[in-house]
Amino acid sequence: MHDDDAIPSEQLLQMQPGQLLARGVSRALISYGFVSVEEFVPARGLRVDVMGLGPKGEIWVFECKSSRADFQSDNKWQGYLDYCDRYFWAVDAEFPTDLLPEGTGLMIADAYGGEIIRMGPEDKLAAARRKKLTHKFASDAARRLQSYRDPRV
Repeated sequence: MHDDDAIPSEQLLQMQPGQLLARGVSRALISYGFVSVEEFVPARGLRVDVMGLGPKGEIWVFECKSSRADFQSDNKWQGYLDYCDRYFWAVDAEFPTDLLPEGTGLMIADAYGGEIIRMGPEDKLAAARRKKLTHKFASDAARRLQSYRDPRV
């Protein structure tokens, strides 16, 4: 644990393993110049763990998997490929990475950060979809900030 990154133990106890990974992914993305939104819904019926928006408008999706069972029960991940320029798995250092499909990115993460081990292949979004997703990303982020600042709104 990093002394300057300490979070209250009661908050840690309330977070699920996947939430801890998402926190680390979001922190790591800052070093790449990205901002992120957790639990982002790009389209009805889909919810990605972390969506990152890069300095050039690129969109990356990260699915956080905390265990073999968590990974094996995921049957929606391929549907996320249509909503990003690059797709990544985010797992902890103990995860059996040989389970993860070839042709996808990989980040090893914990609650405090992460490192991209394998860059996901680039498959650029169509301009219209990028514009729609970027607008939704900004709207969702602003709505979350507003509800944090003023929960009664």
